[in-house]
Amino acid sequence: MRCSGPRAKECLLTSVPVVSWLPRYSLKENALGDLISGLSVGIMQLPQGMAYALLAAVPPVFGLYSSFYPVLIYFIFGTSKHISIGTYAVMSVMIGGVIERLAPDSDFSEWDNLTNETIINITNRDAERVKVAAAVTLLSGIFQILLGLVQFGFVVTYLSEPLVRGYTTGAAIHVIVSQLKYTFGINPKRYSGPCSLIYTVLEVCSLLPKTNIGTLVVSIVAIVGLILAKELNSYLSKKLPIPIPVELLGVVIATVVSWQVDLENKYKVDVVGLIPSGLQPPVLPEVSLFSKVIGDAFALAVVGYGIAISLGRIFALKYGYNVDSNQELIALGLSNSVGGIFQCFAVSCSMSRTMVQESTGGKTQVAVVILFITLWIGYLFEDLPKAVLAAIIFVNLHGMMKQFMDIPALWKSNKVDMLVWVVTFILTVLLNPDLGLAASIGFSMLTVIFRTQLPKYSLLGQIPDTDIYRPLEDYNQVRPVPGILIFRSSATLYFANAEMYQESLGKKSGIDITKILSAKKKLEAKRKRHEAKIAKKAAKKNAVHMVSLSRDDYSSHPRLTLLLLVHFISASSYRALSAYPLFHLFVSLCLAGVVDNLQSGGFFNDKVTKSCVFSTVHDAVLYCQSSRPEIADKVTYSASTRACTQRTTSSQSV
Repeated sequence: MRCSGPRAKECLLTSVPVVSWLPRYSLKENALGDLISGLSVGIMQLPQGMAYALLAAVPPVFGLYSSFYPVLIYFIFGTSKHISIGTYAVMSVMIGGVIERLAPDSDFSEWDNLTNETIINITNRDAERVKVAAAVTLLSGIFQILLGLVQFGFVVTYLSEPLVRGYTTGAAIHVIVSQLKYTFGINPKRYSGPCSLIYTVLEVCSLLPKTNIGTLVVSIVAIVGLILAKELNSYLSKKLPIPIPVELLGVVIATVVSWQVDLENKYKVDVVGLIPSGLQPPVLPEVSLFSKVIGDAFALAVVGYGIAISLGRIFALKYGYNVDSNQELIALGLSNSVGGIFQCFAVSCSMSRTMVQESTGGKTQVAVVILFITLWIGYLFEDLPKAVLAAIIFVNLHGMMKQFMDIPALWKSNKVDMLVWVVTFILTVLLNPDLGLAASIGFSMLTVIFRTQLPKYSLLGQIPDTDIYRPLEDYNQVRPVPGILIFRSSATLYFANAEMYQESLGKKSGIDITKILSAKKKLEAKRKRHEAKIAKKAAKKNAVHMVSLSRDDYSSHPRLTLLLLVHFISASSYRALSAYPLFHLFVSLCLAGVVDNLQSGGFFNDKVTKSCVFSTVHDAVLYCQSSRPEIADKVTYSASTRACTQRTTSSQSV
């Protein structure tokens, strides 16, 4: 395609969406709402950013960096107007698992001659962990960019809602367990690999006698206070223009109390510690780490995109605009790639912040607030107890814990989806978020195959005086068509279930196809032997006298009419069906493309021509009734989805 001015402009507007809407931005209509929204979400982002940094096993200040740089990039390249990009619990705990595997505490233990005991060199450990986080973040961003460039946005379709909700619930369990050490003030070992969660829980239980009472009291007070404040916030939500900044108030109060009481020195309560002011200079992550984190980076890329696009589509549908799935991949990829260079960890979108952003009428002004905090006032939170950040995480996970209520709801509506939810949850808990995701997707694909292998077969009847056909067992007013048996399957017809279709056809029609074929072969062999015998006798008498087997013997076995209603059929399936010469074959199609597939596969011949193709079930039934009235038992075989048996004027149209 030749490059032209309009084409270049279209490319620019598609690749950099901010260029298309920013010139039309109305200050009068949107400025106030965006300002309030930016302040509200920014205030939420401050404590959440620091809290989720603990999940990622990096110093809290890097959570603030991760709430700034990626947000700016998404502001330029993203297509969703409502989702709040930034730190996210599931992503953070996945990164924490990678960091604990590649930079465990044991690698930085040193002997202290003054105390005669082994200590952890926290400075060196944190520096190495930041390098690992930056490397996996940059690589995940590169994956997302590449997937977006090759138009791989459709990958999200393989992440069904039960899978995503089961996965995030399982990941939430990992988040809770990882924060127990801050709640009880203990130092358990960090395990990695399958079943590491179970080992960690056992380790925490063994260390409970060593609980720091001061830390536990701070945790309980913080959790109870946050829950009560959030309930009050919900109660007053309709009366307040903006939500009460519960988390920020909790952080400020806890910091002031910790500073005044000196919790760190008097009660050995672990605090955030040094928070440097200003921004970090860009540093290219170590390429040597890429080979160690490539699998984790791809999992982060898929999970982060899946969560962001799912939430983005919900709000796009609600407010009537489009979200470009491939551009979202590129936008998130650029956000993570640039973030990795500035020592951030991978981001996605948060449901809680997005809801606040939407309710206050804003788009994206969070970066201004975070920039102000990181440049000037970050050091004020150095005395903040880490137990308070853990409490913020616990309280924010209550929404994910409510997802357990999906199980009874899915049990009533779709048991296979419930199975996907439960198995995904179990795999995520046992195998960790990275391997759990891969195993869950594999299991979800197996359920798709399972559903096609066990479709619902039903006999259809006609609603009197209409062209509508429905299952006889589901509707009282539906009546069978005299002399015609209409058979339907809920699955598509392909090689894996073609034999089941044939068996079900025999059961529903009451006709043993195998016996009929066997009888036909025997009659054919008998006819040939009889003709050969007569020919031999005629040759001896030098007379040509051919006598054939009575056609009445052969025709006593009915030659059936087969109507095949399909929206997809594989080559092996229609070849198997066309191999039955007992049937007059008719095809009723839901998709016009099936005709091309049948023709290219050599399905049509002198006996089965395109004249046997119909666009609806009703047309085929009428043809069968008019063209072969001499046959008492006609079989109409219908293999399609329910949608293919709707009214002729709508869903049954080609």
